[in-house]
Amino acid sequence: MKKIKSALISLSDKSNLKPLLQTLKKNNIKIISSGGTYKEIKKLKFKCLDVSNFTGFNEILGGRVKTLHPKIHAGILNKRKNTSHAKDLKINNFENIDLVIVNFYPFEQTLKETNNHEKIIEKIDVGGPTMVRAAAKNYNDVTVITSTEHYPELIDQIKMNKGSTTLEFRKKMSRLAFTETAYYDSIIANYFNKISNTLFPRKKIIYGNLIEKLRYGENPHQQGAIYSHKDDFKIKKIHGKDLSYNNYNDIFSALSISKTLPKNRGVVIVKHANPCGVSILKNSVDSYKHALACDPISAFGGIVSCNFRINQKLAMELKKIFLEVVIADGFDSKALKILKQKKNLRLIDASKFTLNEILRFNSTDGSMLLKSEDKHEFSKKILKLFQKENQINLN
Repeated sequence: MKKIKSALISLSDKSNLKPLLQTLKKNNIKIISSGGTYKEIKKLKFKCLDVSNFTGFNEILGGRVKTLHPKIHAGILNKRKNTSHAKDLKINNFENIDLVIVNFYPFEQTLKETNNHEKIIEKIDVGGPTMVRAAAKNYNDVTVITSTEHYPELIDQIKMNKGSTTLEFRKKMSRLAFTETAYYDSIIANYFNKISNTLFPRKKIIYGNLIEKLRYGENPHQQGAIYSHKDDFKIKKIHGKDLSYNNYNDIFSALSISKTLPKNRGVVIVKHANPCGVSILKNSVDSYKHALACDPISAFGGIVSCNFRINQKLAMELKKIFLEVVIADGFDSKALKILKQKKNLRLIDASKFTLNEILRFNSTDGSMLLKSEDKHEFSKKILKLFQKENQINLN
């Protein structure tokens, strides 16, 4: 157990603060903060010491430097049982900081809101990740919190342990903290690679958010999960059983073709990640029938991806055979009613899905194989038809 006597709070996301502050107050934990977080804490009518008053040094460079001070980092990083560290703190009149609660400037959100490079640069957090890394490194003595979703667990720890946290909890929060700083830095690194058009840098960083853990991988003895580096996953299941690893693999294969077809036209049928039928006729029902006619046997139990909104007439056709998944840019209400009669059929709305990624990769045994994405739009102009002079009768 480690007793918390002082906490440093610096937040971009200031939501759900009040219950946390109430717990800190009840346990006589001193609060240190700065900038907007300091103002928010005071607004909620809790006592708080401004960082500048704590360090005796005013923030400078328009706020770029405020927590980057020896008193802050010595208070976080010192080993409480190390006599040399204790001596250094005493000589410099420094004190321990036992709890660090920090979330970072919204760099990822800023990328969505602007292309202005100068504005983007200013949203690269320096002080926040530095404090988090220091606290995470010294988890034996310091608790670090990097997300509002961990507030309830911290509150429970403090309540159950009379103002203290357990080593197990601090280790867990340290692991999550280093994941957060790595994720944050990876977004920044990839941004700089993107604006410099560096597709294959010397060191490549892949990052993502967990969408869901799957029942198993490609086979039952394997584990599986799906991640996305976007916070708004573009594939929305609106009906049917949970999606499996193989389902997702087939969905990605189907979408990689259907989304390159002419706007609002085209049907692709995929089985085991291989296309077994494609058509781009303007009439949706005819387009489906022609795609199905390419290989009706393989289409059984496959995936149909439509590059348009599915209507009632097409839904009646789709209902006639066994399919695992139907993908579309939305479904009419009558079409949904028809298709939902099949309890297990997965219906996927991919109306927001676009092929915007630059790279595609495959990996095995710690190695990654990367290539630029094949986003070449389908057109009759790029096709050439060859006919053999002598046909072979295979019957």
